[in-house]
Amino acid sequence: MRELSKSITRRRAIPRFLTDYFVGCGVDIGGKPDPLLLYMELFPLITSVRVWDLEDGDAQLMEGVSDSTFDFVHSSHCLEHLIDPYIGIQNWFRILKPGGHLVITIPDEDLYEQGVWPSTYNLDHKWSFSIYKQKSWSPKSINVFDLVSSLGNRSEVKKIELLDSGYRYSLPRYDQTSTPIGESAIEIIVRKRLDKEVENSGYRGQQMQPTELVRTYLNQYIDDYHQMKAGNQSHAPFTNSEELK
Repeated sequence: MRELSKSITRRRAIPRFLTDYFVGCGVDIGGKPDPLLLYMELFPLITSVRVWDLEDGDAQLMEGVSDSTFDFVHSSHCLEHLIDPYIGIQNWFRILKPGGHLVITIPDEDLYEQGVWPSTYNLDHKWSFSIYKQKSWSPKSINVFDLVSSLGNRSEVKKIELLDSGYRYSLPRYDQTSTPIGESAIEIIVRKRLDKEVENSGYRGQQMQPTELVRTYLNQYIDDYHQMKAGNQSHAPFTNSEELK
């Protein structure tokens, strides 16, 4: 099945895909035959998506693409086909602008490969992946934690998730991605930190003051909290068990 298409409804239900992750000019690495380009209008802050596939060059190296070119970099089920996923993800991160997001989906080895290597369901898979294991049955297993750590201190991990909400653990060994709902995958989202954040060890620093009207509302939250706390000084917390009325 077309794995990118499966993700669209789920991603549209997560506000940050609409407001943060898919924003601006992006590239979809290994996008054919199911590119993000087909769904641009469902993510209104996308301005353009370039589909990068075999005819454009080696996805592992992204040669000819300058550093910090794209506002977001997306790839659905391509990393497992590369000779060296570490080099691949580092180059994908290289072409991402500071402040942008790297959004990757890869198969989870237990949900997709299901204990058999080489892959039964895709003979071109060169690697299998898990979020984290101390020991794997696969001789070509990569821990996602290790993979993301290779990006260095400019990377801010926003999400690492096992996509198994449509997976049926009760079924015998079977390629569940052949069904309309089985993603059998891991989703990774990494933000590229700005220079000043790297200098501050990840802390984004003080932001500009909002408008006077916004400050008035925000300060009221603080005032309400202090007034509530001051008005309850005579009662120790969690001691009132009177009947509700």
